[in-house]
Amino acid sequence: MKTIRIILVAVAFYCTANFSLAQNINWKRLNDEQTHLINLNVGWDFASTIGISYGYKLRTNIPVVMNVDFSLPFGSNLLDDFKVKLGGQAELLKLGNFSTTVRAFGIFRRYENRIARLLNFGSEFSGVVGYYQPKWHAAAEFGFDKAITTQVKHSALTRERFPEAKDGWYVPTGGNFCYGIQAGYSFESYDIYSKIGKTVTQDLKTTALIPFYLQLGLNRKF
Repeated sequence: MKTIRIILVAVAFYCTANFSLAQNINWKRLNDEQTHLINLNVGWDFASTIGISYGYKLRTNIPVVMNVDFSLPFGSNLLDDFKVKLGGQAELLKLGNFSTTVRAFGIFRRYENRIARLLNFGSEFSGVVGYYQPKWHAAAEFGFDKAITTQVKHSALTRERFPEAKDGWYVPTGGNFCYGIQAGYSFESYDIYSKIGKTVTQDLKTTALIPFYLQLGLNRKF
């Protein structure tokens, strides 16, 4: 039974501690009248993914955008796996055309395979430092995604082969560091951007089979 639990925790660690890519914003292009942001994106985040995000710009002295994101991998059973994020980002420091953004999100994830169904609650903290112009920007990002607690529910197949298997919660179940670069082009009320980077587990020793992430996205502001 101990071996089975170790395997399931390893699966939970791999499948729920992946980094969550946040909506990218060109602060130089975001004016006071544009309070709503819609984002569509595709990419690779441990699997090929598609996502949609909504952001609302608060009327504060420091630019702050509250976000809700939904993403899922491509596959035959679309709602077997998905990820929901709720949080926000703020332009904390600005010096000329250089800008520093901080982000904080709460995350809920679901993953299911032939072994088990996993429900995970986690968090994400990241920072972006870059050079911003009204029509383009380039930046570097660094972040940490923590899978705080994960519920494991065994499948019928697992129970058939291992009747002693028990459902339960595991705390914590892992985390990933992420670092990469991003760039974008802005025109009218749209932003087109791309991100590329690498992820590594919190022990700084283990990487996934394909440890890179990639995202292409489009923002519409109004």
